[in-house]
Parts: sequence; C-alpha cells; structure tokens
Amino acid sequence: MIKVLYEDNHLLCVEKPVNVPVQADESKDPDLLTMGKEYLKEKYHKPGNVYLGLVHRLDRPVGGVMVFARTSKAASRLSEAIRTGQMHKSYYAVLDGIPEKKQDELVDWLEKDHRTNMVHVCKEGRGKKCILDYETVAVRNGKTLVRIQLKTGRAHQIRVQFASRNTPLVHDQRYNPHAGNGQIALWAYQLEFPHPVTKQMILAASLPPSEKDPWNLFEDCL
Repeated sequence: MIKVLYEDNHLLCVEKPVNVPVQADESKDPDLLTMGKEYLKEKYHKPGNVYLGLVHRLDRPVGGVMVFARTSKAASRLSEAIRTGQMHKSYYAVLDGIPEKKQDELVDWLEKDHRTNMVHVCKEGRGKKCILDYETVAVRNGKTLVRIQLKTGRAHQIRVQFASRNTPLVHDQRYNPHAGNGQIALWAYQLEFPHPVTKQMILAASLPPSEKDPWNLFEDCL
C-alpha cells in the first residue's frame, strides 16, 4: 500500500519508497504509477482503466514526495508549473565529505552518456545547464547533511554536481567510488506548487527514514 500525503479530485501526492521505479520498466518490478492507479481503482471502485498522469520523476534508488495528476488538465497545468519554475522541489542529502562553502549556488553543464547511463560535467554550452542551491544543516563524522533547492530538474543532477566537487552522496553506487553497501542518502522531502485548479499553494512533505544509515547521524536535525 502506498503512503498518501495529499489527495483531491485533481491530485495525488504520495511518498515514493526507495528502489521502486516510478513507472514500469524492463525489470518488471512493481512501479509507483501502477500502484497509484490500483489505489484509486480500489478506493473509488472504478471500473476499467484509471487515469493517473506522470509529470516528474525520481531516480529509482531515491525516495520521497511525488505528485501525480488525476486528470489530463491537471497534468498539463502541473507540467507547465514545472516548466515555468513554479514547482519548488526540496531535498535532503548526506555528503561524503565537507563542502568548501556552508551554502552556495552550484551551476554546471551536464550531458548524459547513453551507453553507460552516466551523467558528466561538460563544457559550458554543451549538454544542459543545471542549477541548485544548498545549505549545510550539520556536519558529523566527516559527513554533511545538506538541504537542497533544485532550480532545474535534470537526470542525476544532484548526484553529479556534488560528486564533481569531491563530495559525492553517501552510498551513491554510481558516482561515489567509496559508496560501500547501503541506500543512497538522497530524499525528496518537500514539493510546493500552485494547485492546478484553485491556484492555492500545495505543500506535501515527507522526511527520510531517520533510523537508517546515514540519516541516523542527523536524526535530531531532520
């Protein structure tokens, strides 16, 4: 059963579990979009197919807040909100190391190697421009808890921008050469956006699992 954070006739905000794909892929593992449709079908006793629009994504190993659209009109308006920067995405991450600045804006140009499914920093003008703001929340045992505001939403953006500055995310199996075993320390903890119909601001939030490594180092800060 999925954890519902907010729901009305137009929206469904849920907590994405870690290691669950957002939509069906070649793994054939249960995916969040299908889970959401099944939830609505069962709750409202809907016959046939249920509409649920996918408007943004999270990497498979990342958990946290996602919003789906329950109508095509809502999907179109949410997509427009994302495109125009009206949807604010906030994350927590634990870095393997300590960044040079306690807070900063990171700006990079990133491109994806489709052969390896890896993203790399490239020269300005190539790839896609990526921007995020971060602030340090706490530093413990050589690891840093940061709060991140995404200004652009590119594949693997947070992971690559910090890894390129020698502060990769803890347990990032793809971009941290010292990842070890564990779940990547990245969590989408808050979404804020205008409701597609009423225009009132909606805020959906979910905290990372504070009992698990490495979040347990910062349990009192979350």
